[in-house]
Amino acid sequence: MGYNSTDGYLKILDELIDEYYLPANMINKLMGYMKSIYRSDLQNNYSAPMLWIGMYIALASLVCILAMVADLLHGLRSRKLWFPCRYFKLNAAFLAVISVAMKLPVDLSGSMPGDVDQVAKLGSMAFMCTIMANLLPCLATMGSNELLSNVTGLCIFVITMVVNVCIQISTGVVSYKEDAKVIQKVSPNYDIKISKHRNTVLASIYVALSLVLLMVHVCSSLAILKSKKIIDSKYQQRHQRASKDIQPSPGELLMVEKLQEYVRNHWIMAGSGSPQFITACFRTTSASGVICVLVTILHTLTMSWTIEAIFTKDCDSDYGWSMIAILIVQFIGVVIGTIAPFSRCFATLSLKVSFKIISNHFMVFEVESYWTSKLYSWKSASIKLPIHSHNLKVVVEALKRLILIFCIELQEGVVVVCKIIALIPFVFMICLLYSFHFLKWLPKAVIISLGENTTERNKDLRPYVLCLEDEMELGERTLEGLSKSVNEMIQKGEKRQPKNLNLRELIQGISSSGFQGLAKFDHIDPNRVPSLGSTVQYHDSWSIPVVTLTTIAVSLGQNEGESLFKSVREGLVYVNIVEECLNVTNDHVSIRKEAETLWEEVYVEHKWLGHKFQDLPPHVKTARQIVEWFRDTTKTIDHEDGSNGEKNDDSTHRSICANSMYHITKTMLIDNENIENVSHEQLFKDISSTIADIIAACLTNLPQVITMKCHTSEIEKREAGVKDAALLLGETKEIIDTLYKDGNNNIPCMNPSDLPFISNWRAHLRNP
Repeated sequence: MGYNSTDGYLKILDELIDEYYLPANMINKLMGYMKSIYRSDLQNNYSAPMLWIGMYIALASLVCILAMVADLLHGLRSRKLWFPCRYFKLNAAFLAVISVAMKLPVDLSGSMPGDVDQVAKLGSMAFMCTIMANLLPCLATMGSNELLSNVTGLCIFVITMVVNVCIQISTGVVSYKEDAKVIQKVSPNYDIKISKHRNTVLASIYVALSLVLLMVHVCSSLAILKSKKIIDSKYQQRHQRASKDIQPSPGELLMVEKLQEYVRNHWIMAGSGSPQFITACFRTTSASGVICVLVTILHTLTMSWTIEAIFTKDCDSDYGWSMIAILIVQFIGVVIGTIAPFSRCFATLSLKVSFKIISNHFMVFEVESYWTSKLYSWKSASIKLPIHSHNLKVVVEALKRLILIFCIELQEGVVVVCKIIALIPFVFMICLLYSFHFLKWLPKAVIISLGENTTERNKDLRPYVLCLEDEMELGERTLEGLSKSVNEMIQKGEKRQPKNLNLRELIQGISSSGFQGLAKFDHIDPNRVPSLGSTVQYHDSWSIPVVTLTTIAVSLGQNEGESLFKSVREGLVYVNIVEECLNVTNDHVSIRKEAETLWEEVYVEHKWLGHKFQDLPPHVKTARQIVEWFRDTTKTIDHEDGSNGEKNDDSTHRSICANSMYHITKTMLIDNENIENVSHEQLFKDISSTIADIIAACLTNLPQVITMKCHTSEIEKREAGVKDAALLLGETKEIIDTLYKDGNNNIPCMNPSDLPFISNWRAHLRNP
């Protein structure tokens, strides 16, 4: 640790005493300054890590920028030019990152002596405004509790930052460079050629804009809660309409064409009723975009005044040269971060632009009910407090009503102000569009969006469009884009179909017995095939029997074994999807996980419960001996687990798999009395046919899975659910066509609710 200033001061003091024989009282006064100099040296040593803290701030800012860039790329790729928030979201993780990036504005005591230091602090405030404008649509992705906690966290942070900046303005931390202050102190009459109040005014503007954006967030949150309910109510009506033609009766088959129509209708509902899209069309969102553009202009001007200071490295704070890195990174963030909020100002282009819509935009003093509905419901609700005094209850209720009346008035005021601000981009957009239209420069696609002299396309999709207000209509160009996007997703799924080629060949080439193999592979008759000692069973599982039968088939050593392996691997992907969607009880979930674990062991390690099934003992040669070896191995495993006496996850897994193998091998031995004469090839074909029957029966549930994925109760997850359904439909079109081709009469006439369960299939096939 060095104390250069203290040592230098003592050296100068010694020279003065030796040369000028200073009196004692003057020496004592000069020595009194040594403590301050010593403290300054200590402070410099303590501040040494601040350089790296500055780099940490720049890194946190870079993380926010990368997330914003990712959202921009996602919006461009999905052709959503209102740029939904997919990566940059308001949550605990990003609040922590933002708090690190905003260390400069909340730093009360750090001196900012240079021009770069001052502008970097202002740049952080501008960056915070940009961040808030970018985060606005992500509020719509949250549930009520999550929205409350995250907005509360944002309010606390922004208010803390604003208070700290106000303190810094009053104390002079945010003002102008230190050199000018020193000159003014030494020579009060010296004319300083610098704007003393420029930084203070800019900081005050950023503070005001931060508070406005915070109010916009709170205001939008209240509207989002009600708008979701409105959209959800309309969605339920449209969903019932779409479901009328898709509900199969017993024995009725779902064609791919009907599924495509069903998926397309739900994609229109999910896209037009997306909470983020609804929020992007809010006037508050347009107002935040205008504020963001204003902040960018101000900060760009400030940066232009600071270029010389950056080149001369006029940064004398404890953060050192890292201030330049912070300033440049956050300026890039401000510029890039303005793109999305500015684009959202024109989100109304997605709607039909009619004279009625234009006139409604100019009625700025009319506040729609969904902005204040939540506050009115709180006002009418009673507060249940553990208070026994009637008078105190009256006082609390009256106070609550007064506060909420004020909040309602404030909410309406904020909405009106946002509507006025939102007129700026709206008027610009309308003037530009109609100017191009009248001059015949407007592309045909934009003419269609104006709704004039165009023929409506996609009329069959129009009833499924969800709009927050009844007078709104989705533009034809936007509707066409949604229709194209769902077609592209289905086509994207179709491109993945070569991945299930072996599965399709298995189903087409073998599964022709009317699913009879499903009924015969395991006779669960306690008198003929008693269970092992374990009480753990595997009933109602599609995947466990498939994996067990595949293990036996591959152990027969046929050349087709590798092909069967690939077919089963492809089939289990869809079997697991069916089980995840339709078999959702705890027992089903547990058994599915056991099947996945067993398949990993069988497929990757070529082992069954630790036994190499492709390297059997030398005396095991015939088909009967192989089946008996698996049967005897299950008994050994059951005996070992029983003698151990401990029940854990591994013993449960072994018991489920062993019981499956025991039942299947015993059934084979009982049903095939002449198994001695059965060749490996014949047994392999029989088992392969049974596997194909089980997988094919399971995959008859794919249409039900697709329709289920389309309809999600949570409004925030509907778009992702329909996307998964579209991709799955594209992947499995040929499989569904194969299973249902020519009105396949082999599919039993069962209640659709019974189809997801293998036990119901087996019961029906035994007693049709």
